[in-house]
Amino acid sequence: MDKKRVEPTPEHFESYEAAAEFWDTHDTTDYLNEFRTVEVTTELHARHFEIEIGETVAIDLQAQAITKGVKIGELASHLLRQQLDLVA
Repeated sequence: MDKKRVEPTPEHFESYEAAAEFWDTHDTTDYLNEFRTVEVTTELHARHFEIEIGETVAIDLQAQAITKGVKIGELASHLLRQQLDLVA
């Protein structure tokens, strides 16, 4: 049985692009002995939801957000909160 030659993993990559190029052309299963398990703890600070809106609504929303100097998502959330409070 022939063992295939595995190119060593570089100590450091010059950029994210160089790392991506390396892993795009190499099989990670050939390097399992180089991986290590790490413990990660994260906190969820915000959730993002995707909703479908009409093109003209999106254009108007973007224009108002620019005028008010806020992010489009902040303005959309504010307007939806106002409307939901009126209905509730």
